[in-house]
Amino acid sequence: MTDVLAEKAARPQRVLAAQANADHSEGMSYLNSVPRRMVTLYLPLGLILLVLLFPFYWMALTSVKPDEQLLDMETFNPFWTWSPTLKHITKLLFDTQYPTWLWNTMLVAVCATALSIFASVLAAYALVRLRFKGATVTGGLIFLAYLVPPSILFIPLSTVVYQYGLFDTPFALILTYPTILIPFSTWLLMGYFKTIPFELEECALMDGASRWQILTRIILPLAVPGLISAFIFCFTLCWNEFIYALTFISSTQYKTVPVAIVTALVDGDIYRWGSLMAGAMIGSLPLVILYAFFVEHYVSAMTGAVKE
Repeated sequence: MTDVLAEKAARPQRVLAAQANADHSEGMSYLNSVPRRMVTLYLPLGLILLVLLFPFYWMALTSVKPDEQLLDMETFNPFWTWSPTLKHITKLLFDTQYPTWLWNTMLVAVCATALSIFASVLAAYALVRLRFKGATVTGGLIFLAYLVPPSILFIPLSTVVYQYGLFDTPFALILTYPTILIPFSTWLLMGYFKTIPFELEECALMDGASRWQILTRIILPLAVPGLISAFIFCFTLCWNEFIYALTFISSTQYKTVPVAIVTALVDGDIYRWGSLMAGAMIGSLPLVILYAFFVEHYVSAMTGAVKE
């Protein structure tokens, strides 16, 4: 008798599973033919890969081309070279201050990102969990601050940086970058913190835990994907930032990679394209590695933030 009842109870589930499999197979049958797969799958993916990867290919190709092939596009094939050379890369690494520029970029990006993430975590947790009047409006205003263009902010910030004696030092960038990093990171972490059940905090409060203990021992371990996503966003923006680095830094030894390769590798109207492209390619590798390792956490956190 028990087996009969179990069979009747399991029958609707099997029917639903069979229908789902049928719908799935029917939907995927659209891609069975080669022309349809070519139009709906391979062709769009090929175009996307071409658009995304061609700049990296061009940088790598230009960095290994001999000097006579860089400008003579009629005699030599512009999309390939049969005599690659490491002259430009060697000159970049040993005849310029590129390692110093790379270190400056890493130092500024790591410090500014850590400072921004710390402030964003505190602000996001306060706006989401601490119920006070005007929290929703404050969160919206913080996000609107992100929409202010940096090309407008650097004008008043330059006066502040000069008055405090920070001009032409790495601290000028470390302390000004959070102005464009904290608003978006706060909004991102707010959306992720909302996905964490509030009942966990209620249980911890009943057990006598403080807000700081709840934040450090419960919220932050559960919000690791959101923190990784905010870190990637902040680090990428710091690494590629140009306007503030160009305005607040004038000495060559303190410059970051995006500014240094444009200013130090151009002699008047003479562009050293091989070294320029080699510097751009090497400078982009840390970000490529970072995204390759943490892209899944980045997408999951962004999805959670958008849902909220």
